[in-house]
Amino acid sequence: MIWFTSDTHFGHANVLNFTDRRWETVEQMASALIGVINARVAPADELYILGDFSFKMTAREAAALRDRIVCRKVHLVPGNHDKDWTHKDVAGTFIVEPPIVRLNIHGQKIVLSHYPLMDWQSLSHGSWHLHGHIHSPGALYNELNRAQGLARYDVGVDANGYAPVSLDGLRTWFEGVEPPSRVRWWDWVNGTDDPGVAEVCERVRAVVREPERGYASAQESAEAARANAAALRDLA
Repeated sequence: MIWFTSDTHFGHANVLNFTDRRWETVEQMASALIGVINARVAPADELYILGDFSFKMTAREAAALRDRIVCRKVHLVPGNHDKDWTHKDVAGTFIVEPPIVRLNIHGQKIVLSHYPLMDWQSLSHGSWHLHGHIHSPGALYNELNRAQGLARYDVGVDANGYAPVSLDGLRTWFEGVEPPSRVRWWDWVNGTDDPGVAEVCERVRAVVREPERGYASAQESAEAARANAAALRDLA
């Protein structure tokens, strides 16, 4: 079985406050989170940790916590708080992965990273994007993604009852989700809710809006796309 988790933040006292975790000390948190991992992830399974394994502790202290996880094959996709796990003193603690990992498991394409992506490889063909970083509380963020047909999922502990998520569980979660044909940049470029940017985005939507009847042919669609591109250049 393959499992995914993220953002355990072992050793980080302030994470207990800003994520409203249920424990009073980092020691209680470590024991509880490791206990949940060991209860679900078998020694012969694989576990992908998508960043921020620890914070505010030394690499040796963090490696000692990794040793308490019974799973033998633990991958780490680096996050913004992770140590240099390639250093000779702690090398071999994790299977250290690049910042973006692409998997293909029995035909299911999966893109892993610590940070969430707006677009990813094969999104329109049913690939999943798993990430951490945002500490989304509860299931709301993941449910909103699914409702839009976006197979994007926060595997962080705060979004999943402090437990890792299995590959089979994700298959069930995404069952029946129809992916969008493409991601439109004008729907996400205004990440700061700037009124000026919002106004321009509305103008962009007016330019690129497809006719209700659709296009009669591929030729008509291509001509419309070319005209739209020219009109968008004039908006700059």
